[in-house]
Amino acid sequence: MSIHNTDIAAAFDEIADLLSIQGANAFRIRAYRRAAQTLRGLPHEIAAAADPRSYEALPGIGEDLAGKIAELLSTGRLAALQKLRREVPPGLRDLLGLPGLGPVRVRALMTELRIKTPEDLRRALAAGRVAGVRGFGPAVRARLEQALSHAPSAAAKRLPLAQAAEYAEPLRRFLAELPGVERVEIVGSYRRGRDTVGDLDVLVCAPAGVDPMSALRGYSDLGALTASGATKASGVLRNGLQFDLRVVGRESFGSALQYFTGSKEHGIRLRQRARARGLKLSEYGLFRGGRRLAGPSEQGVYAALGLEWIAPELREDRGEVQAAEHHTLPQLLTRADIKGDLHVHTSATDGRDSLEDMVAAARAARLSYVAITDHSKYLGIVRGQDAARLARQCDAIEALNARVRGFTVLKGAEVDILEDGRLALTDAALARLDVIVIAVHSHFDLPEAKQTARVLRALERPHVTILAHPSGRLLGEREPYALDFERVLAAAHDRPCYLEVNGQPLRLDLDDVHIKAAVERGVMLSLDSDAHSVDQYANLDGAVRQARRGWAGKSDVLNARPIAELRKLLRATRL
Repeated sequence: MSIHNTDIAAAFDEIADLLSIQGANAFRIRAYRRAAQTLRGLPHEIAAAADPRSYEALPGIGEDLAGKIAELLSTGRLAALQKLRREVPPGLRDLLGLPGLGPVRVRALMTELRIKTPEDLRRALAAGRVAGVRGFGPAVRARLEQALSHAPSAAAKRLPLAQAAEYAEPLRRFLAELPGVERVEIVGSYRRGRDTVGDLDVLVCAPAGVDPMSALRGYSDLGALTASGATKASGVLRNGLQFDLRVVGRESFGSALQYFTGSKEHGIRLRQRARARGLKLSEYGLFRGGRRLAGPSEQGVYAALGLEWIAPELREDRGEVQAAEHHTLPQLLTRADIKGDLHVHTSATDGRDSLEDMVAAARAARLSYVAITDHSKYLGIVRGQDAARLARQCDAIEALNARVRGFTVLKGAEVDILEDGRLALTDAALARLDVIVIAVHSHFDLPEAKQTARVLRALERPHVTILAHPSGRLLGEREPYALDFERVLAAAHDRPCYLEVNGQPLRLDLDDVHIKAAVERGVMLSLDSDAHSVDQYANLDGAVRQARRGWAGKSDVLNARPIAELRKLLRATRL
């Protein structure tokens, strides 16, 4: 059985949840949380490490947690987790699945009202008893009442794209290596690069007589095969992700690729176009009567409909078909266009690796500049930088630049936006920096008017370059905070300030809709890795994919510019 980073992170998060319900030591709980976050942010599978002792080199993972990782990888089980599951009643674990109920609130319900099951909670809400518990205001109670009145839908659960990839890519490789298989594509929302994936649609190109279904029954990550025929199969992977597999011949592979990539709305638009021309479009090809006009390639299908080929990321029925007809599709950004990274952390605060190592890794990633943006000293950041420490880091960066040839290290900081819109560092402390990244890291539950005013006030400060992860979301964990994005977009345009597309797998923030709005408004984007270790520059791939979904080209991206042009754009933000 294969164990992926997501599996280990989920086990550590569950341990942290159950320990929190028990009221265990906060430092112990935080250790599991941080380890889970580290594992989810890794761009490679930890199971592939040659030496298990290397686990201890990861941020927040010492000898004890490294041993647990080794145990899970070797046995598929974790004794500590099994013990906690026996100790914490199942009903309390069920409560964790309700919106707004983290382990702290579940413990409060248990200790103050003796609530141990969803049914207990339903009765307590009906009787008005929950209103007396701290942290359960009207909005929280309303969400809980709504959730308890509807049966949870397994189909509604979506995985962040990076987590789905941990299962999708091994499945793709397994099928591609089968005798007779010519090509395998994971289609649907996965191929379109959506930030979350509900299920996997797998398309296999193989001639008649090739039977991937038999081999699939022995696949290590298979949970269950629920249906299987000559050319179709359905099942569930071990992490609960459902999949549908289809086998098609090469004469239909292009049309099937287009059809099953979607989106549904994009497909409807193409079929309407085909009907208007007296044609029929399906997964088998584009036909006039019984004659196939296109089918082996996607490009041929689009061309036969009088369209340029449309990149999968754009296929959301947001005007891409009209643009393809009139040859006005954007020339989308590529990873090769990215010249630098303007949001990077070191071991000076919460990163794993030193300034020198992060710079060396950036050069190895074929970047030509990087901004070191360690955290300001504020909420929850261990060793966050005050003005004195920031000044010493600036000295170190200037000394490094004097030694390094053909690469530029920019002085920067990631500065907290305080609740009232002030910044956690003074203007004087920031004046020496090249890049000032500002971000909301606290008070996510402010009403929209206050949250918007907070961000707008921060954008008025004279030394602000980039608004980082502007919605504050964490996929599957935290909803975006309430914000009037149109007002923020207008302020960023007028100031100017640049908006970040953060490539951390659980952020991918901005989302594609807001990226497209920024592109249309002429607000430039900064595509960043938010790297906290040398192996996280790979997060730039996620930022690029997200930007492509928002119709962004090279000219829309701040760090697609060479260093001389970048410096001019950075200076333009100083008020």
